[in-house]
Amino acid sequence: MLRATTVVRRPAVKADRIVDTLTLDHQARQVRRLAATGEGGLDILVDLDRATLLDDGDAVKLEDGRLVAVRAAPERLLEITTGNPARLLKAAWHLGGRHVPVEVADDTLFVALDPGLIEMLRGLGATAREVQRPFRPERGASGHDHGHHAHGHAGHEHSHAGHGHDHAGHGHHAGCGCDHGHDHAEHGHAHGHHAHKHA
Repeated sequence: MLRATTVVRRPAVKADRIVDTLTLDHQARQVRRLAATGEGGLDILVDLDRATLLDDGDAVKLEDGRLVAVRAAPERLLEITTGNPARLLKAAWHLGGRHVPVEVADDTLFVALDPGLIEMLRGLGATAREVQRPFRPERGASGHDHGHHAHGHAGHEHSHAGHGHDHAGHGHHAGCGCDHGHDHAEHGHAHGHHAHKHA
């Protein structure tokens, strides 16, 4: 299995060094450690020193210097539109208050499919319809992402099923755009300690 330990951001990716491609959804692109098979058949172990959000067009560098490109996989999303910009801003404000990762387009918002949000959005005068497309939510203004707050699931090597909770009920900051000044991968402990802060 080939090991990749470095991320190369899209502007620095050289096409002639790409030897394979990983197509990953938004959750899988929040990664510290991930074993996967590329579309060309290479078995790859992504082994980063901290949880990192891989963007569409980035690459991971193998130990021999070759690159494996990262593509955002289509996934089920809600496309949110309104009749005027003020309503769209209001919808974005409410989504931010719930710490929902949001992709912002010119006159449209995209969020991960969550039937629980539909009623709220309709109450705000927005239209929410299901679409399938790559999901590229906004990163924090500081340049940090909160992929580690969605806990880079592969990096922690556990699933949330064992914790008996989900993000909606737990009040996590995933994609909130605020800087909490720490990274779970560096602390080396499970995220259960968050519970007392959000009680």
